[in-house]
Amino acid sequence: MLRVPAMTQDVTVPNSRATPIAAQELERLQMRSDARGLLRLAGHLAAIALSGFVYTLAMKHQAPLLLQGLAALAFGFTLVTMFATMHEAVHRTAFKSRRLNDGVAWFAGLLSFYSSTFYRPYHGWHHRFTQLPGKDPELEDRKPTNLLGWFVEMSAVPWWRGKLRTYFKLVRGHTSTYGFLNEKTRPLVVRSVRLQMATYVSAIVLSVLAGHPYFFTYWLLPVAIAQPLLRAILLAEHGGCSEDKDMLSNTRTTYTLAPVRFLMWQMPYHAEHHRYPALPFFSLERAHVSLGPHLSNVARRGYTGFHITLLKDLSRKPLAQKTAHVTPNETADETTRGGLP
Repeated sequence: MLRVPAMTQDVTVPNSRATPIAAQELERLQMRSDARGLLRLAGHLAAIALSGFVYTLAMKHQAPLLLQGLAALAFGFTLVTMFATMHEAVHRTAFKSRRLNDGVAWFAGLLSFYSSTFYRPYHGWHHRFTQLPGKDPELEDRKPTNLLGWFVEMSAVPWWRGKLRTYFKLVRGHTSTYGFLNEKTRPLVVRSVRLQMATYVSAIVLSVLAGHPYFFTYWLLPVAIAQPLLRAILLAEHGGCSEDKDMLSNTRTTYTLAPVRFLMWQMPYHAEHHRYPALPFFSLERAHVSLGPHLSNVARRGYTGFHITLLKDLSRKPLAQKTAHVTPNETADETTRGGLP
């Protein structure tokens, strides 16, 4: 099995345009498995249960606030990384079964505050137009161009604001501004988002009836605490990469700790995923062996190294400089940031 360093820094390596994985090997790597997907899902759910148990003990025994905060952060991280579960299932590579992929995607989106039904066409455009200004909907997100912008981004406040605006808009059936939706997907998205919001409202009502803020304590608070960690991970995927069609230079692979790779369903091998989006999560590490030497952006000192380098660069820029903002298409507005990965 390929072993990678826990931390990384960006490096530029020779970028060959040759296809590094032979067709026969690629066909083997693309084979999907319900068993391996269910095993990974079970492991992720076990991590949620275990961290939630520790979090409960910390609160029950009134541990120091720092320990309670760390427990909430760990529990929250297992919840927000269900985004990665949703992402893999949206690609329908988490499992061999299409029905299992779609069901798990919706459930994982519920836990991580994403709509898998909305995310699927949105993410399809992202893969089709990766890093192409005016086309890739991910570029609708404002990228930090100074230290203040970085802190705002890491706070996740823009994400929450965009998310809530998008959800309330979709609940009301307003979908015409999303160019990646069509006549077939629009009603599906509205129905799915309404069901998701109804589930949250039901959980809040049950918490009130039980006389305890379970919804806040066991979902909203830990998700809010851990969301900045997910923002930091996702910013590294394309931040600072080329804005062109070259899949070997417009995406970054980041070496990181095994628990992070596990909970993120191997998404840190992001350049491999973009080059071969049909590969299931468990094949990405193997694909990196062949593809790694051809990549232009590999963060070899992890997310910490990536952000240290980024902060050094941003510190040289004036705080008065406005945050860059690229509108991906005429039919999109700022609320699409709520659907960003």
